[in-house]
Amino acid sequence: MAQTINFKSINKLAIPATIAGIAEPLLSITDTAIVGNIPVDGLESLAAAGIVGSFLSMLIWVLGQTRSAISAIISQYLGAGKLHKVKTLPAQAIYLNIGLSILILLSTIFIIEEIFMFLNASGKILKYCVSYYAIRVWGFPLTLFVFAVMGIFRGLQNTYWPMLIAIVGALLNVALDLIFVYGIEGLLEPMYLQGAAWASLISQGIMAIMAFVLLVTKTDISLKLKLPLHHELGRLVIMSLNLFVRAIALNTALILAVREATALGDRYIGAHTIAINIWLFSAFFIDGFGAAGNIMGGRLLGAKNYNGLWLLAKKIMGYGFLVSIVLVIIAFAFYRPIGALFSNDTIVLNTFYSIFFIVIISLPLNTLAFVFDGLFKGLGEMKYLRNVLLSATFLGFVPMLYLGKSMNWGLTGIWLSFVVWMSIRGISLVVKFRRKFMPLLQNH
Repeated sequence: MAQTINFKSINKLAIPATIAGIAEPLLSITDTAIVGNIPVDGLESLAAAGIVGSFLSMLIWVLGQTRSAISAIISQYLGAGKLHKVKTLPAQAIYLNIGLSILILLSTIFIIEEIFMFLNASGKILKYCVSYYAIRVWGFPLTLFVFAVMGIFRGLQNTYWPMLIAIVGALLNVALDLIFVYGIEGLLEPMYLQGAAWASLISQGIMAIMAFVLLVTKTDISLKLKLPLHHELGRLVIMSLNLFVRAIALNTALILAVREATALGDRYIGAHTIAINIWLFSAFFIDGFGAAGNIMGGRLLGAKNYNGLWLLAKKIMGYGFLVSIVLVIIAFAFYRPIGALFSNDTIVLNTFYSIFFIVIISLPLNTLAFVFDGLFKGLGEMKYLRNVLLSATFLGFVPMLYLGKSMNWGLTGIWLSFVVWMSIRGISLVVKFRRKFMPLLQNH
């Protein structure tokens, strides 16, 4: 059946995908806002939450790439009318992914203090990092399982159930944060930073249970492991490995930024933590159209509908750009109130306000990268995505970061590095898409 490419069909996928996509950053942003207002060691707790959050995000996004690979393969088979031929693949992919996650989890437990010391955490901040991580890390395999199930739903052109999982997880996390961090007078003592960690872990557990139940009851996909190995598992692994390398390059930039901000001092890592959480939140907000491109693009490619693919790229880019402009207007209109949500420390807030405008004006540029990034994942162009991230990180971000450091630009230099990084990513993807699909468009 032909796939309609219009505002309604795109937003039917994009809006639920946007809500689902912000689940993980919303968990972190909630922790940041609530932890930043802790009455005891609030600044140190905020810094620790930022450092641990960045490290866990790196682990999640490195191993969570099978979500995009699963989604791409399933959507392509769906477009070709051969969905029945990949019924055993999802279970094999999920078991492989969770096995790797447990292996990595166990390997980090014994050297976690050294890892956070490498990220320039010391003293009280290091102590808080270790205690916070010791609880939150157990949500790592749960999150990867949820990601994989969301990938299956996306491949089936369904973003409603991932949205439902995300909403429940996010709302539960906010409620538990308020209860565990600040306590309930006469019933529960305040747990402060550890309370935020428990809130996140419990929320991730509930999301995993929901994902399991919905997959079993709402689809024909079985989680029962069946042999022999599916012939597409090899392609899925290669796609995932390319995205794995890509994610390492991506998180190299994020981790280096955290490391350099931490080295500048407590107020700088506090301000950077606020800025990066807002940046990630807006990124996933815009990324909903990238998700629609991912989902619909794979199906259109499977059906060899290149005219539809070209039209899809134009429309999702236009819609994503409009959303980014709205976000820019809102951010400038509430410039200072937004910062006040995350901290009551005047020094941290003033440092944040000095670079917040860079975060805001980069949003339309980010749209270009995020939308085409999602589209390329649906098309299975993982190798090119890998090469773009490697180039953008090591030929753009890193040189700019250390140029800024040598020029004593402080936090401004770090955020200018993000602008250079996203520029290279977005422009490279647009050029590649035009070169590859314009000739196909002309021949059909």
